Amino acid sequence: MGLSQVDLRYPLTQVTEHQHRFDRYFLHNQVEGIDYYQLAMRSAEAALVEQYATNEKPYSGLAPTKFVHIFDDTFDEMLPEEGASIENLLKKVGETIVAHSIQVANPRCLAHLHCPPLSSALAAEVLISGGNQSMDSWDQSASATIVEEKMVRWLSDLFFKEDRADGVFTSGGTQSNLMGLLLARDRFLQQELNWNAQRNGLPIEASKLRILCSEAAHFTVRQSAFLLGLGEQAVIPVETDEHQRISIESLKHHLKLANEEGLLPFALVATAGTTDFGSIDPLNELARIADEHHMWFHVDAAYGGALMLSENHKHKLTGIDHADSITVDFHKLFYQPISCGAFLLKDRANFDSLKLHADYLNPEDDEEIGIPNLVTKSIQTTRRFDALKLFVSFQALGRKIFAEMIDYTIDLAKETASILDDDSQFELVTQPEINAVVFRYNPEEEKSEEGLNQINAFIRSHLLEEGQAILARTRVNESVYLKLTLLNPRTTIEDIHAIFNQIKQLVQVEAK
Repeated sequence: MGLSQVDLRYPLTQVTEHQHRFDRYFLHNQVEGIDYYQLAMRSAEAALVEQYATNEKPYSGLAPTKFVHIFDDTFDEMLPEEGASIENLLKKVGETIVAHSIQVANPRCLAHLHCPPLSSALAAEVLISGGNQSMDSWDQSASATIVEEKMVRWLSDLFFKEDRADGVFTSGGTQSNLMGLLLARDRFLQQELNWNAQRNGLPIEASKLRILCSEAAHFTVRQSAFLLGLGEQAVIPVETDEHQRISIESLKHHLKLANEEGLLPFALVATAGTTDFGSIDPLNELARIADEHHMWFHVDAAYGGALMLSENHKHKLTGIDHADSITVDFHKLFYQPISCGAFLLKDRANFDSLKLHADYLNPEDDEEIGIPNLVTKSIQTTRRFDALKLFVSFQALGRKIFAEMIDYTIDLAKETASILDDDSQFELVTQPEINAVVFRYNPEEEKSEEGLNQINAFIRSHLLEEGQAILARTRVNESVYLKLTLLNPRTTIEDIHAIFNQIKQLVQVEAK
């Protein structure tokens, strides 16, 4: 259609006026768009500082039902007919939503593997969201693709030291574990049964496929099994020892039984940092067993992978380089905003079972001339440029600071465990491997397990409701325990003492 035809149907002045109606709502090279963007960013920053950063409590203590009422009273409609002033809107968002958020940067927010994010990474998030690069194809990401490839190369060298290693950024451990077991399944079917799962789906022998992992492994191993069409029954949970690590003797026993029953063990999953205890399975021994039984060896190091940055603690991951694939999360001990993880692969050739080509996205001739389209390595299509925030954080802090933060939190966990050991009113389950401490309040006068369960459940819920501290609750041998996940390098031993004193005072008051 020529310009004259456009002019006849839609006069240029009308098109321009129509476009100007929307200019302010997008970031572009015109003043109106830049001004609105900067006002929005200043307003969001003010809300975050005023209602989040300066909050002294880890949580306001507001009950869910009360927040629902506050929200409904503040925002009449989810989609109003007319828009609001961005400045006033974000002020209201700050006073309601942000003010009643969990303050993950607070030194007494200690429940989960949920880290305080680095300010350098928050700054990078502005660039990530503003640029809105999509990592599936080169023509949607350009420089972002090269940065991710550079980061993946560095991570591959850190964990594998193999030229053939490769990887891809993911949303976190769930996706990475799924990818590891997907590639493990497909390699086994191809090599052992001469079966192409990508083309033909699952063979009849699939009901015999088995995955072995410790009973303390992340639940996503079971989840992956049923998502892969194998069912949860495909997972054989192996007993753990007194340190919550997989028992080698029990593993050998289960493998012997599986072989006697004609089952097909194809993957062994090790955990480098269990969710509750931070326990690290014996990686070297597991690697040897996986090799002997021709199983894929996947290491879930979502939690513990960051130890590779510490000269004092990286020896705990000795043997991880023998893995076929590794899960590592950066929104834990790398202090990145959610979400940010990676899936690392010892041999990039195994990515081939994921590879599909679409003419509109990643045509085969792109590959032939060396244009990198990362969609061929991922089970996601549209994907954020999360590598940038890790890159910016690395550049801003350097390895030494990362190592010092990791070392500090591990030392803090050891000191916390020592306090618990020396106090007769508390019971420590085991010495911490990384920085998770599992314990319970266990006064001498309370003898029943039911009573102890009630006391510890009450402690956790009451501290949360009062906004004093956020602790996790878990179970050990069906008994209720509390957990401190000491990720925050700003948490001090004084904070720990204060929490333990609050627990004692709380129980004493409740007993009266």
